[in-house]
Amino acid sequence: MASSLPNPVQAPPHVHALLDKLHAQSVEQEKTATAAQLQAVGFDDFMRDKYIALDQDKSQFVYQLILSTGARNVVEAGTSFGVSTIYLALAVSQNITISGEKGLVTGTENEPSKAAQARLHWAEVGQGLEEIIELREGDLRETLNVDLPETVDLLLLDIWAPMALPTLKLVQPHFKPGSTVLIDNTIGAASGYKDLLTYLRAPGSGFTNLTLPYNKGLEMCVYVG
Repeated sequence: MASSLPNPVQAPPHVHALLDKLHAQSVEQEKTATAAQLQAVGFDDFMRDKYIALDQDKSQFVYQLILSTGARNVVEAGTSFGVSTIYLALAVSQNITISGEKGLVTGTENEPSKAAQARLHWAEVGQGLEEIIELREGDLRETLNVDLPETVDLLLLDIWAPMALPTLKLVQPHFKPGSTVLIDNTIGAASGYKDLLTYLRAPGSGFTNLTLPYNKGLEMCVYVG
């Protein structure tokens, strides 16, 4: 049954249908996954065909945040099958249409099969989405180390927790006051994010921090300089 809650995303019906389908598939994967399966095949092999998509309500929040801040340059660490990227690109597209300025969503994905599937999803969306997405394949410690936009307005961290702090440190030099960092699952994976959260919450870090009460937590950190 369709949710009665408002959906802020402005997009044609086929885009909403695609997003609903992809989120449903991601939720189903999470329901059927077990710790025993993960241990049996190993983390990398187990996750190779898993969506690990940002929850739908979180994705809608990120979309709204991008619209409200006028963000034009967004970095997504952990693109996977490109579900959340659709929300980022739709919002950035609206902002650059209004401002008349350029914008870019820079995605990262280490698994070639996921990158290929993400591109298929973006092509299915259409709307010129692919023109404002740059997907960098490979180890993000290398791919994000060059040629980022001078200013990054928002960083979405939805990756393996030990990679989060190195990623933040790569992107942080491109922040300006008001740039935002969003980190998924900071309650559910608090121990894994310990180093990152300690860094962000330290006195004088330059960030203000708020844990939003979404499923398993969503951290919203604003760079104040």
